[in-house]
Amino acid sequence: MIRVLIADDQALLRGSFRVLVESEPDLTVVGEASTGAEAVELARAERPDVVLMDVRMPEMDGIEATRHIGDTARVLIVTMFDLDSYVYAALRAGASGFLLKDTPPGDLLAGIRVVAAGEALLAPVVTRRLIEEFARRPASPQVTGLETLTGREREVLTLIARGLSNAELAGHLYLSMATVKTHIGRLLTKLEARDRAQLVIAAYESGLVTAAR
Repeated sequence: MIRVLIADDQALLRGSFRVLVESEPDLTVVGEASTGAEAVELARAERPDVVLMDVRMPEMDGIEATRHIGDTARVLIVTMFDLDSYVYAALRAGASGFLLKDTPPGDLLAGIRVVAAGEALLAPVVTRRLIEEFARRPASPQVTGLETLTGREREVLTLIARGLSNAELAGHLYLSMATVKTHIGRLLTKLEARDRAQLVIAAYESGLVTAAR
């Protein structure tokens, strides 16, 4: 059972999300938060698998709340706003995914499962904006561990940054799923990344991947 915490300052939306989530046999809601501070408190108390997090909330916004939640839970940002600064800041704060509130219900439910499984999730329009944002930023020398990667690991990292799923990676590189998962596990360890979203950040910030290639 995937445990979900809903954080949004609008009671109607929280209720709608609860009904949607609890309509699925493998999902359950363990709490609702109306402020960022409350989301942090509930995440620490309930230890959910996924937090559905709004960006604009009183007391503490969703990005700061995500930063405070840290490794306590995986955060899926769900917001009306797709501004570049929100996407970049949310991922830097540790979010594992970013969807817009006009996302179809089925896609939102699938997104919860994807994030709970440790995958990164970005809506197509968000992915495009994120790549454009990284293209405007210089490579960061602060990304460590890149020099320890093998050629194959760099190739896998590049494709992850381009949004390929495990199945797509396996097909593209003619590898088994088990081998793909092994490569990803090594990347997470070497780059000290929590999940695929952080691998994407590392790939772009290090300059290994750019919007042009």
